[in-house]
Amino acid sequence: MPRLKIFLALSTLLLSSLACVTLFGEKPASAGVSVTDFGKPPSVAVPSETASCPIITEQIVSVNSPVDLSNDISKDFSESADDEETSYLVTYLVSGNELHDPYYEDVPADLKDEQNDSNAHQQIWNYFTALIPLEYRPTLAEFSIMTDGTDNILAAVAQTYDDPNRWGLEVDIADTSDYYYLSFTLVHEFAHLLSLGPDQVPPSIPIFNNPEDNDIYVQESSACTTFFPGEGCSNPDSYMNAFYQEFWTDIYDEWNEINLEEDEDLYYEKLDDFYYKYEDQFLTDYSVTHPAEDIAEAFGFFVFADQPDGDTIAEQKILFFYQYPELVQLRSAILSNLCVNFPQ
Repeated sequence: MPRLKIFLALSTLLLSSLACVTLFGEKPASAGVSVTDFGKPPSVAVPSETASCPIITEQIVSVNSPVDLSNDISKDFSESADDEETSYLVTYLVSGNELHDPYYEDVPADLKDEQNDSNAHQQIWNYFTALIPLEYRPTLAEFSIMTDGTDNILAAVAQTYDDPNRWGLEVDIADTSDYYYLSFTLVHEFAHLLSLGPDQVPPSIPIFNNPEDNDIYVQESSACTTFFPGEGCSNPDSYMNAFYQEFWTDIYDEWNEINLEEDEDLYYEKLDDFYYKYEDQFLTDYSVTHPAEDIAEAFGFFVFADQPDGDTIAEQKILFFYQYPELVQLRSAILSNLCVNFPQ
């Protein structure tokens, strides 16, 4: 997996280790809802009409949870970095639930079958739109099919090339057979749309137009009084800023020093140490790579896992979302959609 310290916002979930690479909502936070300081937020009951398919959700949680903590993050990530280069096959424009105007890339002959398998492309898209209600993805403008071979990048989101207010979803056609991974991953990627979209994080035009200019990035970031995930200053009442203020202020400077490490091997070694130092604060090893990945991972467990007691900070990150009635309602809708549409 390539590790790209570019200040854009794109996450790509690794099939093998639930990890994303960062290039990097739609519903705004409810007015007047406060976020407690590491306390348990008020419990919000899940609506009784929520469909229940515990065998499916328990398996989704199981396969996407850390299972062998003796494995180093650095080993998982550095091995991924050596995998095949990503090849984009086709990009569709999105209008609501519909795909149209496919743009086909020039690809090697051995990828032609995957490129031309429009039925498979449509099946992946249909599953995503079946899970995530239309009204929660108004900024999604493109859908891309790509591949880097099996067991590496599964899916990603990023701002579109020509409009920082519009986003694209991309999925590796080679890694979509396991719907336990795919379901969690699609919800994880949707969480980025939810928490980094223009109503939550108004995009910085200078950064969007000059993505490799570190001076502009530092200037924009320094002028920000709220959390700066990369695209711009998060709104004070945004999910991203509230999550950062509750869970990251005490550890961010330590993490950022690691994030600025230029030696690749040393970076991953330090990230390993950081993860094991604060292991009770993170739901997965990939959560430590960026606060934006942390909130996306936590949102995935919020959707698919049972409501926890909040005995650890990691569990409190799941409870964080229960403070927002609109997100509890969204969780109910996604779970109902999952139970109806998960392949049997």
